[in-house]
Amino acid sequence: MVFTFHHSAKKRFAVTPAKLGFRMPAEWEPHVATWLTWPRREGISFPKIYDRIPPVFAAMVRVISQHEAVHINVWDETMEIEVKLILQEHGTLNNHVFFHHFQAHEPWMRDHGPLFVVNESSRAITNWGYNAWGEKYPPFELDNQIPDQIAKHRSLKQFDPNMILEGGSIDVNGCGTLLATESCLLNPNRNPGLSRNEIEQRLREYLGASNILWLEKGIIGDDTDGHVDNLARFVNPYTVVVSIEENSADENFDTLQQNLKRLQSMKDQNGKTLRVIKLPMPLPQIYKGERLPASYANFYITNESVIVPTYRDANDAKAINIISELFPRRQITGIDSTDLAWGLGSFHCLTMQEPKI
Repeated sequence: MVFTFHHSAKKRFAVTPAKLGFRMPAEWEPHVATWLTWPRREGISFPKIYDRIPPVFAAMVRVISQHEAVHINVWDETMEIEVKLILQEHGTLNNHVFFHHFQAHEPWMRDHGPLFVVNESSRAITNWGYNAWGEKYPPFELDNQIPDQIAKHRSLKQFDPNMILEGGSIDVNGCGTLLATESCLLNPNRNPGLSRNEIEQRLREYLGASNILWLEKGIIGDDTDGHVDNLARFVNPYTVVVSIEENSADENFDTLQQNLKRLQSMKDQNGKTLRVIKLPMPLPQIYKGERLPASYANFYITNESVIVPTYRDANDAKAINIISELFPRRQITGIDSTDLAWGLGSFHCLTMQEPKI
């Protein structure tokens, strides 16, 4: 089934979230929970290596559930029983883990999940459209329904921007500045009827993003058309880490240098130049001749920790040290993401934070 979004003003809220004081908080702000979608053996994300994936999920759940609730979307009761057994086997099942029979074909919660916004007194959901990164991987109609299901479960107000947007395609500092890439958000496979200005306006109206910063494009092997969460991430309101390739012969070198130059000239919502910290790339990860989008920038910030993807690479320790210095009050945990990379994602792609009010 193919979804086509008709960008009609009649379908949009007269009063937008921004007018009601809502904003999208930064990831390091307090969470009430993290949401996940458990992968299916029948899914397309991890062909022939599915059995290597649940232990990685269990390791991720173990870290997150130490300090916040973890809500896991599963296909049905049979899958819930299976996942509980897996978590129990890995010593991870605890009273902070909850299950919901919210069906989705693939596990990339960052992209098919809701984007939560908050104001001084309430929490709401912005329900952006999801079309599997430009209709690359149908079917995706169930994945697209996840925000609505979570909103109803949480009894939260929903706002419908009537625009395709994946959570991994943006990053925010919680104060009004948003990072994105031109190659993704402006790609005609997402919102062909919207101009750059119209896309920016919806980001302002629905996420409270007054200051939108554009990088050019993403890394080789990224089938999302260049998600920013593989490239550059806010670590505090004025500091960004950016992926850098040190080998000038590498095919990612020029793209990442261009992103670095753009960031070094950018300013935050107050007109202050951003502090830019370089984050290395791992050596190329190749599977069956295909370059995978492995990046240390795909980390996930929990209430008390940061989960950093590692790749059995010499730069693993260097990346962890850099991130440790940037989050001195959080525990930094590296988890092997080599197998997740075959699914073309990592820990940030698999998670969605639900902020506290």
